[in-house]
Amino acid sequence: MEIKKIKENIFEIQKTPGMNVPVRVYVSEKMLDSLNKDKCLSQGMNATHLPGIQKYFVMLPDTHQGYGFPIGGVAAFDMENGCISPGAVGYDQNCGVRLLTTNLDKGEVYSNIKDLLNEIFANVPCGVGSESKLKLSDEEMDNVLNKGIKWCIENSYATEYDFEHCEENGYMKTADASKVSPKAKARGRKQLGTLGAGNHFLEVQYVEKIFDKDTAKAFGINHEGQVTLMIHCGSRGLGHQVCSDYLRRIEKEFPELVSKLPEKELAYAPSTSVTAKDYLSAMSSAANFAWANRQIIQHNCIKAFKKIFPDSELKLVYDVAHNIIKIEEHEVNGETKKLYVHRKGATRAFPAGRNELPEAYRSIGQPVILPGSMGTSSYVLVGSQASLDLTFGSTAHGAGRVMSRHEALRKFKGENVKEELAKHNIIIKSASIKGISEEAPDVYKDIDEVVKVSHDLGIGKLVAKVKPIGVIKG
Repeated sequence: MEIKKIKENIFEIQKTPGMNVPVRVYVSEKMLDSLNKDKCLSQGMNATHLPGIQKYFVMLPDTHQGYGFPIGGVAAFDMENGCISPGAVGYDQNCGVRLLTTNLDKGEVYSNIKDLLNEIFANVPCGVGSESKLKLSDEEMDNVLNKGIKWCIENSYATEYDFEHCEENGYMKTADASKVSPKAKARGRKQLGTLGAGNHFLEVQYVEKIFDKDTAKAFGINHEGQVTLMIHCGSRGLGHQVCSDYLRRIEKEFPELVSKLPEKELAYAPSTSVTAKDYLSAMSSAANFAWANRQIIQHNCIKAFKKIFPDSELKLVYDVAHNIIKIEEHEVNGETKKLYVHRKGATRAFPAGRNELPEAYRSIGQPVILPGSMGTSSYVLVGSQASLDLTFGSTAHGAGRVMSRHEALRKFKGENVKEELAKHNIIIKSASIKGISEEAPDVYKDIDEVVKVSHDLGIGKLVAKVKPIGVIKG
């Protein structure tokens, strides 16, 4: 394949037979070589074979190989002549991240960090197979899937403030619990309020640097040294089952369409089909489950903070989704169109003025939260107009892996990683030493470079940098 430089940080793979649009790759020269280490570029090219794709397939600075679609990929499809693809969302629908500010400072928290981590660990079930303390009836389970954070408000796990500071207000109106299989519901029933494993985490952090004081203040980030809390997880086993169920259904119902694809993991349903509509409803339900999941984790983390720091106050900055389909309006060839925007390992990054933003941020722009690895910094950015022009209103979702979990287990020993991070005043508590090995800092791309590309392109502008002092892994 030939990849052509368009301008600084923008590269393009031009159309070849079978491709409906080009591939746009947003990386620096420094990052370009790393893309050849896996199949992400060919996956991006394969994705352009899908019908109704608009403008180009987007690959963001954190892009790497995924299932079918590359992670860090964005594709928008015509709602009449396009498609919906479960692989373009992934197995963890609405895997996402939320950030909370506190009224605490780094010094006072660090002196009690082990007690705080122990208390959070006791309150939030972590690790493979972890189970919730909540026991949901069939009716309650359907209400969670249909209502998301609205259910949390009704059951005293959330407030109107939380509702107003979440993407989509913490619930997708396109959800329909009846489109989620009994098997998926059974997997999710015992997992609401659990962290899980893999790359999911809870981090107690502090603000290391503020780049944009006015925007930071609007987000509740007031000074360097201020302590924050970051929560990263998704729809757990329920989401995984939803993806599996609909991939199998699509393969059964549309074998002739799947057979023509360069990769069957791109299996899709035509956008006007019943299956496409049913998947959108099921995916939206899984997204609502994920928002409720993060909300209950937040609720239990606040209880832990209150026990160790009785005068602590935590406020939600924002909660963003990374793996999701949205119906959005975007300009294509001078025409404003409603599209099915698929984001996989990508964060929506809307500028000021978009009606989708909560009132608190409509005049500022959307908060964008980019987690790094547990040994590096994470970033808070803000959406800007360039994201609409370049990436269907999107930016990266984090650092992006450069090493498989299998390779990481061969290369890193969890205890060694733990000891090395402790030397840098980062304390880790984990349900599994294996999980620490799999998520070692060197497994990920350079988050600073990812963020620099985002900022320089204007698809997410720098606001603040936060650094971990305590990490909980599954």
